[in-house]
Amino acid sequence: MPFPFQLPPVPSSLEVPAWTGQGFRVGEKLESVLSYAINDSGWTDELTDFHETSAGEFHYIDIASRRNALSRLRKWVGSGHPVIMDIGCSSGFLLRDIREAFPQAQIVGADYVAGPLRKLARSHPDWPLIQFDLTTCPLPDECLDAAVLLNVFEHIGDDALAVRQLHRMLKRGGVAVIEVPAGPELYDVYDKQLMHFRRYELTGLKTLLSNAGFEVHDASHIGFILYPAFALTKIRNRKYLDLPDREQRKIVERNISFARENPVMDFIMSAEAALRYRVPFPRGIRCVAVARKK
Repeated sequence: MPFPFQLPPVPSSLEVPAWTGQGFRVGEKLESVLSYAINDSGWTDELTDFHETSAGEFHYIDIASRRNALSRLRKWVGSGHPVIMDIGCSSGFLLRDIREAFPQAQIVGADYVAGPLRKLARSHPDWPLIQFDLTTCPLPDECLDAAVLLNVFEHIGDDALAVRQLHRMLKRGGVAVIEVPAGPELYDVYDKQLMHFRRYELTGLKTLLSNAGFEVHDASHIGFILYPAFALTKIRNRKYLDLPDREQRKIVERNISFARENPVMDFIMSAEAALRYRVPFPRGIRCVAVARKK
């Protein structure tokens, strides 16, 4: 299948990259990951590994996030051969699910850091993977039918610029499925260690998207039922913000690992999903929304 849109040259070459089905041809080289210049945000491969090693694929909140994203894509993305990009695809758990749910779509994975992408390319060389910085995005206008961004904007200092770039890349009528951590007052050692610039109020997320020209749909929260216990834990963890970095990291690792692969939590999140958009939840662990380009 040919690549669905024209790619700009990478900094190391004046050649226009060409997707071969098993990597990108750039001049005489075959690249498993197409890499564009990024700014220095401080985020690293090591931080990605730390989070995913602690949480794994089956942490209850991440399972709920992926299920929610797929349900919104099924609702908002039309039939045919849509171009769908998972921005912040990391180890590819959601990317795999999207490819299974949309077998006729043209799926592209993207991330800020190259390490997880290269690892993913070794196991899935037929998946087109691109490294780029969303705030300086090199991709062309109106090239995507849909994008998914799960827990991306909190890592970006100028999130308004990133949202404008997202709007530019989407075709008219295209949609973005977005998720960010909720509750600015709950910023704690977890957020500090994972380099979050902020947590969000749902009203603030909606304003951010509207200011960039998006229509906002299906705005709600994930983790409404578990929010009281979650909030108490976050408030407790705020007292650790002045501890040495190594001690903070241990606390975060324990918190992430505590509830992974927990069938009770998974059941609660599944039950909650049936109500999420019938009665939008006023609080939760994460804010979710669909942004549609007019």
